[in-house]
Amino acid sequence: MFGLEKKQRQLFEFDLEKELKENTTKKQALTGEVENTIQEIKSLLRSGTDTADFDQYGVLLHGYTALLKVLQRISQKK
Repeated sequence: MFGLEKKQRQLFEFDLEKELKENTTKKQALTGEVENTIQEIKSLLRSGTDTADFDQYGVLLHGYTALLKVLQRISQKK
C-alpha cells in the first residue's frame, strides 16, 4: 500500500556477465589472459620502476583484479 509493499529487486549484471554466461570457452580464455596480465604487472612492480609508472601500474593492477572478480562472480552464479 502506498508504494511500501515489498518488490523483488533484480540483481545488477554487467554486460560482460550476460555475454559470458553462454560462452564458457570465451570465459576461460579471458580468465587466463587476465591472470597472465596480472602476473606481468606484478613482476613489473617488483622490478622497480619510476614513481609515475609505479602509480599507473598500480591502477592497472586494480582494474584487472576487479575484472577477475567479475569473472569469478559469473562462475559462482551458475
